[in-house]
Amino acid sequence: MELGLYTFADVGPGVDPAGRLRNLVEEIELADQVGLDVFGVGEHHRPDYAVSSPAVALAAAAERTKNIRLSSAVTVLSSDDPVRVFQDFATLDLLSGGRAEIMAGRGSFIESFPLFGYDLGDYDELFAEKLELLLKLRESERVTWSGRHRAPLEDVGVYPRPVQDPLPVWIAVGGTPQSVVRAAFLGLPLAIAIIGGQPENFAPLADLYRKAASEAGHDPGRLPISINSHAYVAETSQRAGDEYFPTYAAMMNRIGRERGWGPMRRGQFEAGRSPRGALLVGSPEEVVEKILYEHELFGHERFMAQISVGALPHDKAMRAIELFGAEVAPAVRRELERRRSTSVQEPSTV
Repeated sequence: MELGLYTFADVGPGVDPAGRLRNLVEEIELADQVGLDVFGVGEHHRPDYAVSSPAVALAAAAERTKNIRLSSAVTVLSSDDPVRVFQDFATLDLLSGGRAEIMAGRGSFIESFPLFGYDLGDYDELFAEKLELLLKLRESERVTWSGRHRAPLEDVGVYPRPVQDPLPVWIAVGGTPQSVVRAAFLGLPLAIAIIGGQPENFAPLADLYRKAASEAGHDPGRLPISINSHAYVAETSQRAGDEYFPTYAAMMNRIGRERGWGPMRRGQFEAGRSPRGALLVGSPEEVVEKILYEHELFGHERFMAQISVGALPHDKAMRAIELFGAEVAPAVRRELERRRSTSVQEPSTV
């Protein structure tokens, strides 16, 4: 299993955008040094987040890292120009020596739609049309295409071309079955965000994805699934909860006031930390056990932890990344390899 991190690069009291971006590059550099596989950066157009252009932030990290894959998490494709998205990430791919990925989604906020002149009434149609164009761009150097929401292209070349062929494109979903089926039909990897409730309730989405992919003529075994969740690691369970709760709750309550949610209390947070809850917050051993539990549910090939949530102090984020990379990731890999080896060695009962 690949293990990685993602962040929205939150800003807050005492953390201005310039400082947050410098911290972000340090976080990605550390994640590379401790052997994590992927780092994702989200796109937002709000004052509480520092990154509106993930490719630019990731390009800065490309020059400070050697092995880690660099992904958006997500690119809000519905309100962007697929040609520019492709060019940006092809450039990132060249700078990083073939480590770029695009995680495309419709986004959980709507500020980018009026900002770039799009009608929210076209929310789903915009994503479907622009995804179609993005896939054509990565398929061929010269493209002829037409749609309803963008000027047509007539046998035009799009440059630069990336190192990877094709440039990886994932589809990120929050729980909509139609989005899962679309990814399966197109034969694209799927990222499922689980930030609340019980992970077991999302297992049918993984089943639906694999079934739909098979029915569309794709091999489900070649289509990875990523589970993306809030996580935090500290030396002890109590310390993890005490350090993570204040900034996590502040972030959830800020967004909750916009969306009509009730305030988050410590009891609700602790319920999320329970063995079957969505929060992976605890000691290294607890986080390992929860990742392994979720692997039993989903059989996924990638797990991405959103450690830096809210205005989490930089030193705490760095320590959590260090623990995640040095203790959690190796333990998860060892156990999954042991299970795989045991499964291969077991004699058939048929």
